[in-house]
Amino acid sequence: MEHSSFLFFMASVMAAGLLKKNSKKNRLKQRDSIPFFALSYTRGTGIKMKKILGLLMPFALVLCLVAPAASAKIKENNDTFKDKSTHVQIVLFDGFDLMDALAPYEVFAAAGMYSKGAITVELVSAEGKRSVPSGLNGPALEAQTVLDPKRPGIILVPGASGKPAGDSEDAIPNILRQAMKTGLPDMLKQAFNNKEITVATVCGGTLLPAMKGLLKDRHAVTNHMGMSALGALGAIPIEARVVEDSPRFVSGGGVTSGLDVALYLVDRELGPQVANSVEKLFEYEKRGTVWKAEGIVPVDFNTNESASEEKHPSAISISTVEK
Repeated sequence: MEHSSFLFFMASVMAAGLLKKNSKKNRLKQRDSIPFFALSYTRGTGIKMKKILGLLMPFALVLCLVAPAASAKIKENNDTFKDKSTHVQIVLFDGFDLMDALAPYEVFAAAGMYSKGAITVELVSAEGKRSVPSGLNGPALEAQTVLDPKRPGIILVPGASGKPAGDSEDAIPNILRQAMKTGLPDMLKQAFNNKEITVATVCGGTLLPAMKGLLKDRHAVTNHMGMSALGALGAIPIEARVVEDSPRFVSGGGVTSGLDVALYLVDRELGPQVANSVEKLFEYEKRGTVWKAEGIVPVDFNTNESASEEKHPSAISISTVEK
């Protein structure tokens, strides 16, 4: 109502200004002209003023009706995200990959800054508050508290950092096996069963819930070196940078895809304006289309030969000539 009152007031001021201006001209004309022309001008001005006021008043009325609705719509859109607070827990385990964890952490932290705290983020571990060493003898990070699989929001699981293969202590397969011996797998199972939690994974972090049997028949992606293992564990490997099997499970591919997973979740939870501000701050734009199990399924020309020939008759003619 404040907007409509102001606009009505402005329209009234405009009308009053025109009336005052024309009234002054009218008095001058009456003084300097012969009575016949003065009378004619006065009548003409009155008619014109009536027309002007007739045009302005409906315009002011329309503004009074439209402005509050537009203002309310803008306020409603802002309040939708303002009232929606999201908490992110980034899980640390011995041998975790620094970039897998810290790239998303910075994205969520920056989003919280731009949204006045609409999203919060913290580092957690299955054991609680402790210093957690990263892989490849990297620096340790402090887990602030224990992972809470009952707290609504987002739980993000990074991958491991180490040798890509082998049985040595610092090999990624061994680091993941050690993580499976902690309380983390059971906590992840609780999180997957919680409808108020979105589980996100980055790189080799996707293999942890898969090793627990939580990704059976779910679409997912991991580092390209672990895609065959992902399929062997019952998941449906998808060659994409970011995969959303459902709103409650999102996975990312290689190490740097943690940025894209986090930016996608910020966009989804807080809207594109905050996500864009974070992109500009980082001088980085989210890469790739987020794959989702929806829409038209594209033809796979590597396995569907008949479809390929049907869609591309020119290819048939070329192959026929070659034969």
